[in-house]
Parts: sequence; C-alpha cells; structure tokens
Amino acid sequence: MNVLLIGANGQIGQYLVDLLHNSDEHTVKAMVRKEEQAEVLKDKGVESIVADLEGNVDEISAAVDGCDAVIFTAGSGGSTGSDKTLLVDLDGAAKAVEAAEKQGVKRFVMVSALQAHNRENWNDKLRPYYVAKHYADNVIEASNLTYTIIRPGGLLNEPGTGNVSVAENLTRGSIPREDVARTVMAALTEEKTFRRSFDVTAGDHEITEALRNL
Repeated sequence: MNVLLIGANGQIGQYLVDLLHNSDEHTVKAMVRKEEQAEVLKDKGVESIVADLEGNVDEISAAVDGCDAVIFTAGSGGSTGSDKTLLVDLDGAAKAVEAAEKQGVKRFVMVSALQAHNRENWNDKLRPYYVAKHYADNVIEASNLTYTIIRPGGLLNEPGTGNVSVAENLTRGSIPREDVARTVMAALTEEKTFRRSFDVTAGDHEITEALRNL
C-alpha cells in the first residue's frame, strides 16, 4: 500500500516514516511544510512532497495523487495559538479528507486525542485543541472514507513497549509516541478498525492483538 503521511515531520510522524519506509508491505510519501524538511527525508531515501495544510485543497490533492491511503498525524503544536489550531488541526484535516475523496482514496487513518468525542472529559486548558479534534473527527465520520480514528492519551517521549489498551472509551491514561505510531501502522490494514474510532493508552495487550479484539 502506498501511503501519504501528512505530518511526517512531527514526533509521531517521524516514527511512522521509519516504520513505513522499512516495511515490506507499504511505501511512504511524506508530506511536509518546508523544503529543508523534504531534503532531509530525501537523503534518507524517503519520497517526500512539500504542501501546506493552510493552502488550498488542490495542493493537498496533488500530494494524495497515486496513494492508496492517507495517515493524518499533523498538528499545529503546543507553541501556537488557537488560530493555528483551527487552521491546521480542524480545517487542515477537513481539506485532507476532501482531497482523499477527490482522488478516490478510501483508506484514511486519523490521529486524534483521548476522549475528543466526549465534551465532558475535555481538558479545559486545551479546549480549543479538543474542539478542533472533535469536529475534524466528525468530518471524517460523515465522509465516504474507510476511516480509523485513533485517540491517544497523554503523549510520552519514552520508548514504546508494544503493549496498549484500546477501547471506545478510556477516560484517562498516557502512551509513548512510538506506540501510537505502531498502533497507526497496525490499524492501517486491520479490518476490525475500519470505520471505527477508539481511545488508546499504554496497557497490557500486544498492539495487533488489541486491535483484533476491538
């Protein structure tokens, strides 16, 4: 499967670039915002394309062209304001969905946030971020895409364990970014995750096993 990875320069995205690039099952086209980021990826032998989620849909659609699936891990980052959260995490995701539909690409995996579907459990300090994720997820669920929405808990930079907990509702928990990437990778072809959304945190079940038991 030829996969467009949107947000390839992010912390989860960087793990996914390596997983997809080293896979025997998939190839990766990494979408980044800056030419210098693309050059670093090209030096590693990774196909890359420069496109901006704040640009128009046609720009993103050109990046999607030739792919079988889209993974969206992009985000505006914690150092930006609510305006960028709206433009990237919400509108950027909506544009990516539109671009996938325009190109006839059915498979779409979105990295969201723990309990983004449940307003009562949002972190008040991150409310604009949760609003963006909530409505971006709604856009995907209303599309004709074969989507998977993965809602990870608090993101950690420690090494992954390969073990997780997955469920439609997990109210708290954290997870290494490496294990989020592994979960995304495993979900890509796991039919039990098709047109499903779920929370994921660190846990006791091997990732592939956990997804098959959803």
